[in-house]
Amino acid sequence: MSSGTLYLIPVPLGQNSPAEVLPAPVMARVAQIDTYVAEHAKSARAFLKAAGHPLPLQQIVISELNEHTREADVSALLAPVRAGKDLGLISEAGCPAVADPGANLVAVAQREGVRVVPLVGPSSILLALMASGLSGQNFAFHGYLPAKEEDRRKRLKALENESRASRQTQIFIETPYRNRQMLDTLLAACAPQTRLCIATDLSLVSESVRTRSISGWQKCEAPDFDRRPTVFLIQA
Repeated sequence: MSSGTLYLIPVPLGQNSPAEVLPAPVMARVAQIDTYVAEHAKSARAFLKAAGHPLPLQQIVISELNEHTREADVSALLAPVRAGKDLGLISEAGCPAVADPGANLVAVAQREGVRVVPLVGPSSILLALMASGLSGQNFAFHGYLPAKEEDRRKRLKALENESRASRQTQIFIETPYRNRQMLDTLLAACAPQTRLCIATDLSLVSESVRTRSISGWQKCEAPDFDRRPTVFLIQA
């Protein structure tokens, strides 16, 4: 028996309709799959309902893969694929397996030679980079930086130095309720001429993407980004 395919299915970055941000072929593929792996089953069902999945939600199998999943249990999630069924992997927002626990499932699939197909959809990282005006030729994504102020400051200085040495855009994110703390540390730690892009609510009606020097940000009011998903980018 031939194995199925693992499809990596992006989801909207906010409350907009899937049809607004996902191409028709992706929507069609979503409708054809009845077995999924997701970070949280509840939000996965909400996405599938919004996407107009033709099956009743109770007939769709959704297994969870998140920070609580033991490494030894990840492989079992591929059982449907081994049995010849197609499997969809979705995240809480944006692209699965990018800054997402789904990467562990993809790693197992690759080791086993399973066909893995990434589908087109919104990525907050790439959307922010596209709109930032910073280097898209040389860039690195670092996920979350340290939560403690002094550790965060040291890490930002190291990233700024690396950016200066290699002309590289440094990209990172923060828990939305700590956006202001991140901005305050950036303004205190980085050189005045370093450029900072703050990209908030990407792909939503409330989207905002602004790039200024650190000295420019110091002279203006902080953006309205409290508890709103935000990507930070710097280039020295």
